Amino acid sequence: MNRFAAPIAEQIWDMKYRLRAADGTPLDATVEETWRRVARDLASVEADPAKWEGRFHAALEDFRFLPAGRIMAGAGTGRSVTLFNCFVMGTIPDSMAGIFEALKEAALTMQQGGGIGYDFSTIRPKGAEVKGVAADASGPLSFMDVWDAMCRTIMSAGSRRGAMMATMRCDHPDIEDFIAAKQDAARLRMFNLSVLVTDAFMEAREADADWPLVFGGRTYRTIRARDLWDRIMRATYDYAEPGVIFIDRINRMNNLGYVEDISATNPCGEQPLPPYGACLLGSVNLARLVQDPFGPEAALDLDALDDLVTTAVRMMDNVVDASRFPLPQQAAEAQAKRRIGLGVTGLADALMMVGLRYGAPEAAEATRQWMHRIARAAYLASVGLAREKGAFPLFDAEAYLSSGFMLKMDEDVREAVRAHGIRNALLTSVAPTGTISLYAGNVSSGIEPVFAHSYTRKVLQKDGTRTEEEVVDYAARLWRDRMGEAPFPDWFVDAQTLSPLDHVAMQAAAQEWVDSSISKTINCPEDISFEAFKDVYLAAWDQGCKGCTTYRPNEVTGSVLSVDKPAPAAASLDKPMDRPVSLGGATYKLKFPGSEHAIYITVNDIDDGGRRRPFEVFINSKNMEHYAWTVALTRMISAVFRRGGDVSFVVEELKAVFDPRGGAWMEGRYVPSILAAIGGVIERHMIAIGFLSGEGAGLKADPHAGGGSAPVGPSCPACGTPGMRMIEGCMTCPSCGHSRCG
Repeated sequence: MNRFAAPIAEQIWDMKYRLRAADGTPLDATVEETWRRVARDLASVEADPAKWEGRFHAALEDFRFLPAGRIMAGAGTGRSVTLFNCFVMGTIPDSMAGIFEALKEAALTMQQGGGIGYDFSTIRPKGAEVKGVAADASGPLSFMDVWDAMCRTIMSAGSRRGAMMATMRCDHPDIEDFIAAKQDAARLRMFNLSVLVTDAFMEAREADADWPLVFGGRTYRTIRARDLWDRIMRATYDYAEPGVIFIDRINRMNNLGYVEDISATNPCGEQPLPPYGACLLGSVNLARLVQDPFGPEAALDLDALDDLVTTAVRMMDNVVDASRFPLPQQAAEAQAKRRIGLGVTGLADALMMVGLRYGAPEAAEATRQWMHRIARAAYLASVGLAREKGAFPLFDAEAYLSSGFMLKMDEDVREAVRAHGIRNALLTSVAPTGTISLYAGNVSSGIEPVFAHSYTRKVLQKDGTRTEEEVVDYAARLWRDRMGEAPFPDWFVDAQTLSPLDHVAMQAAAQEWVDSSISKTINCPEDISFEAFKDVYLAAWDQGCKGCTTYRPNEVTGSVLSVDKPAPAAASLDKPMDRPVSLGGATYKLKFPGSEHAIYITVNDIDDGGRRRPFEVFINSKNMEHYAWTVALTRMISAVFRRGGDVSFVVEELKAVFDPRGGAWMEGRYVPSILAAIGGVIERHMIAIGFLSGEGAGLKADPHAGGGSAPVGPSCPACGTPGMRMIEGCMTCPSCGHSRCG
């Protein structure tokens, strides 16, 4: 019997979760064997493993409970891997030795596949005095460049993941540089960025008051709070980053506020964690728990939900004991608090099955009730585990029950916690579920709306050819099976038809009963006004969200969906411009650190309707080692330049090339490769002749790519298909399910 509801589901299992020998031979013959392997491993820490293995297997069957990918891929394999998805690293000391010790810890964690978060607010600002060495500090962004290069190097060595989150407080003196950092499309590509916004800042913004930028007790300067807020909003409007984290709200609502202070999150933001904090993830598939879908008795089976949550909490608690950790500090932190992140997926599908429109008040209320039911069942399950196995070691009943989240919890749950303790300090979170949602039959992801009811996916075959197959949303496929060709009802909405405030309402409804946080992307139309865009963030603040991440199609990250546009004029594509007998230009000397000989780059220009534009490039060096690739590069770049149009994307492509052996520091900036340095030279020439307005102003993609279609987003690093899109804060491939965040 084939358990998979769609071909893409089986392909995801085969590619990501199926156990294989070192030579690639499959060891899991079927997905049933994968479920059995995971169930057996998680039951192995129980006093009676046989009793629990069957229950755990039943929870996994039919994709009802979906442990995160690291658990599915690693549990029961005997391999030295971590089953935890999320880490926040230790506090970065403000010293050279401490900074590079922190870098080493990050590399070790990423080597085992962990996504990491860091607060860079602890590093003194650029220009601050460094006592004892008669020098000025280079600032936190210069060290973020080092982290970025480390992450790319780890990825080039075959690591599965490479996601990092960098946060910075809104009162750090370098906050404006942090906000603007991602405007250069070649910089900090391995990072998601978020600003830690405090309650005091939001009050200052509301009052239009001044805002001091401070470090180490010294005020470096003062700016208007609204000006800083508008800088954040403008960068996010134009470049989709940084996100915003309401950090005081997170700490106020934290069950563990009495023993920890949070200043960072994991890469996708659903897990605010303390130094060395770690959290594992799993999701209840709501789409599999709807009775009589689309029928007169359609409803979520709440009793089945309670049972599934109870089993899932036990399974995830066992992961704490079954997993390995990259660092001993992470193991100690996990054992002391035993936090887990149980969430949901398939919410939008479940809402459609019971006749509710995502974003409508009735859907938000249903979401609130379902999440409340999950939180209640999870907390009672954890109390039961505490009675059986003991509370988490740092449990303090009165302090724990005084947290903001526990103060609103049902009174009978509070009394149970007071009487028996609780096994897991925090229990709920809504994580990115892009890949596991595809594996579960393309259910809607997390609490996101359905992205599209169907789309065409290109599949790479073994012989190198590509075929196309239709990928249909789980609820849409169920509708077709039951209703035939009947048109979708009006509550079958998708992400392209919803207003941003619909997204905010759903995030706020879910957040009310999630003790950690939520990974969610609020999709905004490209033509949304800047003022309306800012209102989205204020609505998230007003409605109780812990953070806000938006996605508006832009030149850096591409469009969400391809939009057909008229093809460019054939002359600019098919007929290169003729070369005059003589051309003017400039020659630049480039000495890359570590290279024995300099490289000389000549860029010649042509007059094109009164405007100078680059026409050809020559690259020369005494080093014959570079001869072949410099000749090839010269010919390719010149061929592109001669076709006309806006060729500035060549600069961005070159600047994005990184050398796995490492780059070099040049003029106070980390340059990831010699090709990136060449790209920088060509960019400076374009600026000098007026072809570009400034650094980072070039196109981020070839405007002629795809035969005249608009850019559809970056190409997937796993399968090569263009069209990666932002889902739950992560760039995700719709073709193979690859996600930068896991």
